[in-house]
Amino acid sequence: MPPRERRRRGELRLALALWLGILSTLVPLTRVVQSGSWLWGAIALPFALLALGYGLRRLRLPVIVVTIVELAAWTGAVTAVFFPANALLGVIPTGGVVEALPRMITAASALITDGVAPLTPTRPLVFLIVASLGLLTVALDHVVVTARMPLLASIALVAVWLIPAIAVPAGVDIVAFVVLAASVLLLIRAETRTREARTAGASARTVNAGGVTVVATAIGAVAIIAALAVGPTLQASVPAAGFGTSTMIDPSLDLGKDLRRQDGATVLTLRTDGTRVPYLRVATLSLFDGTVWQPDRTSTVDLSAAPLEPVDVSPDIALTPTRTTVSIKNLASAYAPVPYPATEVDGLAGAWQFAPYNRTVAGAAGATQGQEYTVVSDIAQPTLEQIRASSAGGAGVSLDVDSLPAGSPPIIAQLARQVTAQADTDYDKLIALQDWFRGPEFTYSLDAPVQEGFDGQGVDAVAAFLQAKSGYCVHFAGAFALMARSLGMPTRIVVGFLPGSFTGQVVDGQRVIDVTGRQLHAWPEVSFRGIGWVPFEPTKSLGTETRFDSAASAPTAAPTTSPRPETTSAATTAPPADVNDSQQGAQTDAAGSGPTLMDLRPLLTVLGGVVVVAALPGLAGAVRRLMLRRRATVAAAWRLVQDTAIDAGLPVPSSRSPRAFGAFLVASGSAPAEEMSRLVAAVERANYAADAASGGPDAAAMSAALGIRSAMLAAMPAARRARTLALPWSLVVRPGSGFADRGAAV
Repeated sequence: MPPRERRRRGELRLALALWLGILSTLVPLTRVVQSGSWLWGAIALPFALLALGYGLRRLRLPVIVVTIVELAAWTGAVTAVFFPANALLGVIPTGGVVEALPRMITAASALITDGVAPLTPTRPLVFLIVASLGLLTVALDHVVVTARMPLLASIALVAVWLIPAIAVPAGVDIVAFVVLAASVLLLIRAETRTREARTAGASARTVNAGGVTVVATAIGAVAIIAALAVGPTLQASVPAAGFGTSTMIDPSLDLGKDLRRQDGATVLTLRTDGTRVPYLRVATLSLFDGTVWQPDRTSTVDLSAAPLEPVDVSPDIALTPTRTTVSIKNLASAYAPVPYPATEVDGLAGAWQFAPYNRTVAGAAGATQGQEYTVVSDIAQPTLEQIRASSAGGAGVSLDVDSLPAGSPPIIAQLARQVTAQADTDYDKLIALQDWFRGPEFTYSLDAPVQEGFDGQGVDAVAAFLQAKSGYCVHFAGAFALMARSLGMPTRIVVGFLPGSFTGQVVDGQRVIDVTGRQLHAWPEVSFRGIGWVPFEPTKSLGTETRFDSAASAPTAAPTTSPRPETTSAATTAPPADVNDSQQGAQTDAAGSGPTLMDLRPLLTVLGGVVVVAALPGLAGAVRRLMLRRRATVAAAWRLVQDTAIDAGLPVPSSRSPRAFGAFLVASGSAPAEEMSRLVAAVERANYAADAASGGPDAAAMSAALGIRSAMLAAMPAARRARTLALPWSLVVRPGSGFADRGAAV
């Protein structure tokens, strides 16, 4: 067959293989988006772009021209389908298209972040899918057909394929795995056959068949391993945003990005027999070094081993037991959200630990997903007179919950004294702080802190917040806690969820409350002697502010109390919301954040991991060559040349003598004749001369071998040279073996 015809068929084979590879990424996507006419667009646009590229190459146009024309065609097609009213002649983008494009992307992103799979294929979502696939097609067409780098394209296909698998946790989809692996193998094999046809003819194809099969199979295995191992790991560890997926909770106070990313999808539902909807505690942070609030790392006990410790309060403090049932819908976390203070937890499946100090419940990573459990909490309810008579202190723990970090900005203590100057008791001082933060001077904002440069939790961020008087829950809680510490009061911060909103459903006579990811929240607590940790709500416009009623207005029926053993654990609940208030729960800590674009970190993590795996063969080959160079014997030099021939796809049979093999490399592998002659002479002398040195170093032989390798690599096309260095077949194919001996008659 004429070379031109072989090249034409090879490029056609590559384009078809690439199209099938792109189609393989649609298989897992159908689990995320409902099937519909969008599938035809996702199939047709890549096909049309690849066909256009193939036709333009037949006209011998420059590579850059082909890519530019494909981009122009992509732009025209997307404009004609999705923005015809804003385009000139229906296909040429105008300023109206530029203005409409961000709105379309924002609408699609909002659907992704707020929706639950399978998503309805709305026009913005279809635009995002089809346009992205078209752009990916143009890029991969250049990578595969022009640059001849199918491995890089395979990595991209695996990364795109993994996005729906990460977004929607599900069982192993064997069909999708098989389709992906087959597409990767087909793409690599198609490129290899095309290269063989251009360089060595039919005989060379026989030479390379075995090695290509080994390498292609290895790459396919890597793709499947990445999909099976990396995907589920990311489902459990990467903070997800969208597709109705599991929310993650970072047990720290670095909530800025999390709050701006959270969606309105349901995280959990709860119902309670109490008169108030409780806040739900996830993690407690007591230690502060001036930069970061650290989650508590205290002793824990097996949740199922023994009954939990009762709440320890003074005998005259009333305790009200409340039973709350929590059903996790979309929360993959190691921390089970519980009302405070928990004295009994039933129904959690698996191994769970309980921390007596802060009454949090923790298990394995992602263990909360799908759990339903019941929590009994004994809520301390002091009267106004009782808490005023008490004083802040008595935390009774070894953790430092009192110190203000050295070097804290003076504004923190100065404002604390100024705001509380008119208060007499510790409780009244804390109420004054709470009212000040919730007053007219402050505003709630998720964006202003970022723009003003204090999107953090350290003392400098708190000082900036106190000057700007605009921030979100992290700033309000952190500032309150540090100002209280400056007044000598032990404080800590809690990460959890605000009370949710009523769904209108009733189960067992109890109203069902819905809690979303946007209600992720942080609030401070202060320890009072004989009462325990009392929560406060300083965040402007959110939650329920802490207030205690006077004994004169308290109910006449005394609440039940729990026994009081001699322990140092004391607690109270977070600020509750009225369970009978039908308007309760509309507020969220992510309020006003607006729609956000899809989080790209999972994709970047996958891509980085696959790139690292793909680089391992090349790294191993470099290490092997370094070892041969350090050995510097004639045998090592000859082996270096043989490995180079194997990497280049040339036969290395055991039947050829060194002189015959050297002549073959000079004729077919572009090896330099002079260096080859010197190396062959050294090999023959080492093998046959009576006075030959027994395996000692031979710098001249190694120098000749390195020159031969450099010349053979330099004679290769750039794409082939890159493949040779990235995938050294000599790692798995040995000289004289069955694979290396294929095509020895050439």
